[in-house]
Amino acid sequence: MPEFAYIARDLSGHRKTGSLNANSQHEVLAQLDGLGLMPVEIKSLKSAGVGRSPRVGGQVMANTYNQLASLLRSGVPLLRALTVMSTQASKPALKLVLEEIKAKVEEGEPLPTAMARFPRVFNDMAVNMTRAGTEGGFLEDALERVAAFTEQQEDMKGRAAGALAYPAFLGLAGTGVVSVLIIFFVPKFESLFSNLREKGELPYATDLLLAFSAILGAYWWLVLGAMLVAIFALWTFLKTDEGRWWLDWAKIKTPLFGTIFLNLAVARFCRVLGTLLSNGVPILKSLDISRNAAGNRILSAAIKKASENVTAGQKLATPLAASGHFPNQVVEMISVAEESNTLDKVMVNISDSLERTTFRRLDILVRLLEPLMLLVMAGVVFFIVLALMVPLLSSADAV
Repeated sequence: MPEFAYIARDLSGHRKTGSLNANSQHEVLAQLDGLGLMPVEIKSLKSAGVGRSPRVGGQVMANTYNQLASLLRSGVPLLRALTVMSTQASKPALKLVLEEIKAKVEEGEPLPTAMARFPRVFNDMAVNMTRAGTEGGFLEDALERVAAFTEQQEDMKGRAAGALAYPAFLGLAGTGVVSVLIIFFVPKFESLFSNLREKGELPYATDLLLAFSAILGAYWWLVLGAMLVAIFALWTFLKTDEGRWWLDWAKIKTPLFGTIFLNLAVARFCRVLGTLLSNGVPILKSLDISRNAAGNRILSAAIKKASENVTAGQKLATPLAASGHFPNQVVEMISVAEESNTLDKVMVNISDSLERTTFRRLDILVRLLEPLMLLVMAGVVFFIVLALMVPLLSSADAV
């Protein structure tokens, strides 16, 4: 349901601000009338700029949460803390967001409601944990936990990207070297082998290599265009709901790396769920937020189905096990945690364990992938050299 921000005055003439959920401005007017308020301005939050704010890096946001928590813990009032942070913000985008939040808080809007206006900067987990901390009187602790979680997520992304950077470089370098050999080096042997081809004595591998080189040399623009069109078509498809669903399915079903993608998604879900529960967020709301934080639509659908079972009064572990996407060890730990009422702590422990195990496995696979890629590159280059040298050696023997 759309959300509308309003500015109104009460019967005493005092200025009131806030937001209401309604299907139209007419419903907002009816709600304000029921509250005894005279509307001055009504504006859809979408038109007010929600969702159009630029993204801010995870590490920057972690520092922001930590700084705000430190200021509040030192006794600095919230408005003063927001003023200090907006003044010292290192990113112009973050500075504008903090100034807007400060203005909304000055108007009487709660901090989590103001943060929710910028979903590209403050995710659902941060907003809900801030709301729980505000209502429960532990805002500083909630902000510090959000900062710790954000730092862990950024560290996990950095480690994964760093592990795959060198294999990706090898793949690009190898493709470039082979392309240069085939397009520019191989055609120089065409005239040398013309007599052998007429006599039918040219080896099949050499003939195939020369034909492939001739096609690339003559129609490289067509091949390049076809590749660009295919990439663009794939990119467009992956932006659709069906494409995202297919990509998430492919991630967890890919040989070797599928288990890694799945375990990382499960670890994200467990960490977000445990963090939210430990901050007093109700379990159904926590499940709704954490399933989106998993970053995989297949896993998110399984968690949504599990949350429906929880709504009906059943345990969480049973439907998670039935989905087939959660490791048996994780399901058993969740089952025991539900029995002992320690789900918040156990979920965080599960996430820590899964991340350690997954990164060890990722490190091993990357170490194996590097020599494997080198062997493939060496094999391709060896085939090219062999295909060119065998006819030359045969001609020399004949002479």
